[in-house]
Amino acid sequence: MFQDLEGWLIGVTGTESTWWLQVFLSVFSALFLGYVVSRFFRRLAGHASATATLWDDALIEAARKPVVWLIWVVGINFAAGIAMGAVDSVWSDFIEPANRTATILLLAVFLLNFVKRAESNLVNPAYLKEPLDTTTVRAMGKLLRAAIIISAALIAMQLFGFSISGVLAFGGIGGLAVGFAAKDLLSNFFGGLMIYLDRPFSVGDWIRSPDKEIEGTVEDIGWRLTRIRTFDKRPLYIPNGIFANISVENPSRMTNRRIYETIGLRYDDIKNMGVIVREVKTMLENHPEIDTTQTLMVNFNSFAASSVDFFIYTMTKTTDWAKYHVIKQDVLLKVADIIARHNAEMAFPTSTLHMAGQADGFLIPRVDR
Repeated sequence: MFQDLEGWLIGVTGTESTWWLQVFLSVFSALFLGYVVSRFFRRLAGHASATATLWDDALIEAARKPVVWLIWVVGINFAAGIAMGAVDSVWSDFIEPANRTATILLLAVFLLNFVKRAESNLVNPAYLKEPLDTTTVRAMGKLLRAAIIISAALIAMQLFGFSISGVLAFGGIGGLAVGFAAKDLLSNFFGGLMIYLDRPFSVGDWIRSPDKEIEGTVEDIGWRLTRIRTFDKRPLYIPNGIFANISVENPSRMTNRRIYETIGLRYDDIKNMGVIVREVKTMLENHPEIDTTQTLMVNFNSFAASSVDFFIYTMTKTTDWAKYHVIKQDVLLKVADIIARHNAEMAFPTSTLHMAGQADGFLIPRVDR
């Protein structure tokens, strides 16, 4: 191919002595063609952005830069070949392998960009009505990127005369040594793999562990570490191997939130206990934010030291933490209104002091609790 182009340039210039002009024309043509191709891809990207198709945006944006770079690299290498041929340089033999290597690397760059952009589109509601799970998409993206990089490296090594079979055999033997030396690293790697497969939590979930001081929102699940943002906004980096040995709660996957409160009335108001309990239960059954399909209980519970107690056990429809507290506040205020309507009061710890007698002019107290 290069000989044909060189012959064409010699025919245009009419001489072989003006090799510098051939070099200039080659570089200029490569740069101009790269500019034209870049403009063409930008027009394609503009048309693709007007549609909600998942793959065309990713394909066009991923291909634009690698194609332009390939044109520039091939053009510049062609010009370098002309210059080296004119001065009889020994480096001219490396032009063809360099072009092949650049082609492989730019193809790998294209595939990596395509995987990255497809990964972003698959979790974007603008492209899919039901976006895929972020954790699963990221896991597949990391596996594909690793496969692309390893494949490109092996093909490039083959071009330079290295035996792939020998490299793979060495990798098998060296893998045993690495396995013993990097036991913790492998433990974290397989821990991350189990998180991707079992999915006890995903990016964006609020998790906590009763075994460790771990609580916050999951920001990233890597192959070695999981990054959690605590509620005071500090980043927490947890090795993935830790999750194989601890229990993890995932409050983000709750179906409801629970209101469980005990309320005490004065002993003087025990005669109103029955009607108060009934009205509180009716209020909860008619509350728009209470899930009546779940357990709902309001019952007189115990004779306490300073009060007669009844309890409320019910579930809200929402799992949002802030909204839950607004609903709980509303429920408790309504309970207080019901108690007040029946001229009853909520109890608080009290003591009664009885003056039993006198001795030497002093009162002798007796305290009943």
